[in-house]
Amino acid sequence: MNTKSYFFQSFAIVALALVAFIGFKQILPDKIFSESKLDSKNILIDSLLLESVAEDSLSLDKDSIAKSEEALSGQKIVFDETEGIEFPAETFENYKGYQYLISFYEKLYQLEKNPQNKVRIAYYGDSMTDGDLIVQDVRTNYQERFGGNGVGFVSITSESAASRGSVKSSYSKNWKTQSYLNVKRPTSPFGVNGHVFFANDKSNSTWVQYEAGLNKYSTSLDNATLFYGRSSKVGKVNFIIGKDTLKKSLSPNNLVNTLKVSSGSLKAFKANFVQADSIPIYGFNFDNGSGVHVDNFSQRGNSGLPISMFNADVMRAFNNSLKYDLIILHYGTNVLNYGTKNYSWYEKGMTKTVNKIKESFPGVSILIVSTADKSTKYDLEMKTDSAVVPLMKAQKHYALEAQAGFVNLYTLMGGDGSMIKWVDETPAKANKDYTHFNQRGAKAIGNLLYGQLNKGYEEYKVLREKRDAEGTKPKPVRKARPDSVSVTKDSV
Repeated sequence: MNTKSYFFQSFAIVALALVAFIGFKQILPDKIFSESKLDSKNILIDSLLLESVAEDSLSLDKDSIAKSEEALSGQKIVFDETEGIEFPAETFENYKGYQYLISFYEKLYQLEKNPQNKVRIAYYGDSMTDGDLIVQDVRTNYQERFGGNGVGFVSITSESAASRGSVKSSYSKNWKTQSYLNVKRPTSPFGVNGHVFFANDKSNSTWVQYEAGLNKYSTSLDNATLFYGRSSKVGKVNFIIGKDTLKKSLSPNNLVNTLKVSSGSLKAFKANFVQADSIPIYGFNFDNGSGVHVDNFSQRGNSGLPISMFNADVMRAFNNSLKYDLIILHYGTNVLNYGTKNYSWYEKGMTKTVNKIKESFPGVSILIVSTADKSTKYDLEMKTDSAVVPLMKAQKHYALEAQAGFVNLYTLMGGDGSMIKWVDETPAKANKDYTHFNQRGAKAIGNLLYGQLNKGYEEYKVLREKRDAEGTKPKPVRKARPDSVSVTKDSV
């Protein structure tokens, strides 16, 4: 048989296989084939995650991991008293760490007594919170109870700008954007949102426009304030509000500078940046100055590790204006698919992230939200991905080690096989990729998250009022650490 015959025979086999696959796909169950609507071209994977995976030496074998889990299992986690308050002991299995949220709960308590006070939350996440999903529902729950109006801090550009309902934004195409996902040494330090933007075109206008959304408590843009960084050159910005134009100067003298657009509430405005190409621009903040405000710092493809690159001095400068009381780290979606169930490398990296948060925002409470359930095809059947539980346990390990609160999103949504139910039920609460929630599911998750946080707050109020009634004098604040569980680098 000559070469041509071999070629045509091979071609015929491939063609028949393709036809057979298309035919079988029509009759086999839908769930065998992932039908994610996500555009893979827009999916980013942060450089630190790729490096960590590449350098993963699997330093702990399976026996060591099993022994570590066995040592923690069932043992009591006893909390040190903080300001005269001590939450009941927990086990590793049911760990929530309300003890480490006491400073946040106290701020809520004071806000409840005085509605003019203010509480602020930074919610860092990945594609799970893209488009303000989940976060907007946490925000609404808090503002419903404690007051507050506004969506908080909003970046200049965003992949999810078109899909976000809590605020509408559009922008010119000539912005230069640097992200902590893929740039290690930015031209100027990253902002609190992990990005820095430059009005990159001297000859053409570089602009951004915002319009209030339709979500409850976000129907106006209150006290719109621009945040920008340090530069050796000055610039200008023209704010167009209706038929009026306000011309203002940018004086980039400090690490972080602010410029108020206008006092009071706006429905929409446009900002044209003029001769400002050297000035780092971070974004705008919208809040009414009292109640609870929640900033959504979501970024597709983020593992959480890039936060460790934040410039602590710049973050403290942001915090001088924004004054955070709780920082939420909600990651895991982009850490599941790397062929390993030993996440010690991720624990180590995220411990650096939490330490950077503590350095950057002194005294702030920290909450870790675990991976949700995710389903994968095994032998033509969708089941919970085998990496979900190991990752969730690793996240719980570093939350405990870092003295942070913890939300086990995997068990909160139902545990093993729950993502399949969320996808298959009518109406569905998750997408056909068996990974991401739709708007209905995101709202349910937001309510569940708020519910756990609020349960801790209600327990805190009981403990606090009991302390006050008994006249207990708060003991000096010690570094709280579980007494009955030794959490070391060797054990995790």
